[in-house]
Amino acid sequence: MIRFIILFVIGYLAYRALKSWMFPNPNASKTMTGATVGKIDDIMIKDPFCEAYFAKRNGVHLKFDGKDLYFCSTQCRDNYIAAISDEKD
Repeated sequence: MIRFIILFVIGYLAYRALKSWMFPNPNASKTMTGATVGKIDDIMIKDPFCEAYFAKRNGVHLKFDGKDLYFCSTQCRDNYIAAISDEKD
């Protein structure tokens, strides 16, 4: 009886392994803990003043001379504006 149970379990595991190898689930590799694999959530950008990297969505935006600049904080943005205005003077 024990042999039959062991053979049944081994057969079932072999069946599952063969089935997953021959017929992979197309949705299995796309999700991992509810998030889509390969999808970029946000990009990392470099602060032009302090040169720290941070997520773009967390940045402080400034449109300056037709360019979109992002800063890690309002302090860095204000320091950048002050440095630019000092250079122009």
